[in-house]
Amino acid sequence: MESLRETPPPQRRAAASKKPNLGKEAIDLHRRLRGKIEIKSKVPIRTMHDISVAYTPGVAEVCRAIAQDREKAYEYTSKWNNIAIVTDGTRTLGLGKLGPEAALPVMEGKALLYKQFGNVDAFPICLATTNIDEIIATVKNIAPVFGGLNIEDIETPKVLEIVDRLNAELDIPVFHDDQHGTAVVTLAALLNAMRLTKREPENTSVVVAGAGSAGYGIVKILKEIGVQDITVTDSQGVISKARDLTTMNKYKLELAEMTDRDGSSKAGLATLADAVKGRDAFIGVSGIKGLLTGEMVASMNRDAIVFPLTNPDPEIHPRTAAQAGARVIATGSYKFENRANNALVFPFTMRAILDNRIRNIDQKLLVAVANALADLVPKDKLAPFNILPDVTDKRIQPAVTRAVQGAK
Repeated sequence: MESLRETPPPQRRAAASKKPNLGKEAIDLHRRLRGKIEIKSKVPIRTMHDISVAYTPGVAEVCRAIAQDREKAYEYTSKWNNIAIVTDGTRTLGLGKLGPEAALPVMEGKALLYKQFGNVDAFPICLATTNIDEIIATVKNIAPVFGGLNIEDIETPKVLEIVDRLNAELDIPVFHDDQHGTAVVTLAALLNAMRLTKREPENTSVVVAGAGSAGYGIVKILKEIGVQDITVTDSQGVISKARDLTTMNKYKLELAEMTDRDGSSKAGLATLADAVKGRDAFIGVSGIKGLLTGEMVASMNRDAIVFPLTNPDPEIHPRTAAQAGARVIATGSYKFENRANNALVFPFTMRAILDNRIRNIDQKLLVAVANALADLVPKDKLAPFNILPDVTDKRIQPAVTRAVQGAK
């Protein structure tokens, strides 16, 4: 069980005995820097002539050109590389409804990763409203500045409606990291886990714990690759057509349609313990620490795949899952191996989307990116604790770009 310890990467294991206090380090960092991002000029201003060209009066000619052809904004301004990270602070990390100011450090962190790994200029937009219509109106009104949107940490099901409406009403791509990013990294990890355990999508049974944005996106991408046996659970139990409709929203009804088409396949399943028994894979996006027990894992099929992805604390500790018989384990945390974290997806995918002027982010594109990430781990290097590339892998961007271009 050596590889299941909560330790830093090997190069830092000598210092692990000091048990760093990440919370204190984060507070110290944020206090010292007073924010993690800043705007820098591309143009040095040394003379009045420099001002005349970059600003007035020279810039008037640029304005006239864009007024005649709005598409010129992609050529003459930063629009081509700008995205807005939009949140209302109602579902910040796994911490719940903290408000827009408390969400800002997370959005800054995401902007930092966008710049570091994708060279995308991302701006945190933390809104002081939780009203759907106001959020949509605000985003539409600021859209001229941006080449794309990242919707983030907004409560479900509201956020799914927001994404649907913005997709229909805007001419720029709308990426929802909880829905799209989580689905892609989960599928990439699952593809290699299935390769390790000699499974194919059509004969792999999957339980998804959590019917919010991430669960919804995961089910859709699993269906896209041919996984047929999917069971979804929420706080009320197994989602099925037979369940009390008062416990279902529009998107849970859609999940029931995708996973319980004939209305009988989930008969007799009431709880998560019922759902995982005799199944091949568990994917946790529930937001609930300790939701999955060792006994539940032991009841799964041999060579079980267990992905407790909730942050900051997973549905089951990886060590407990391994002791209960799980063969392949991945979490969304950087404390453990097999980091199925969205950071593997959003910077690189948005870079490719912006460069290729993709308008709609569909399942074909998401599956292509997931396959590209999975294929970066050579088959002869696959192991239970090596199923995903590291986020610093320089091969990721070229691979994702090719995947996005191929999916156009």
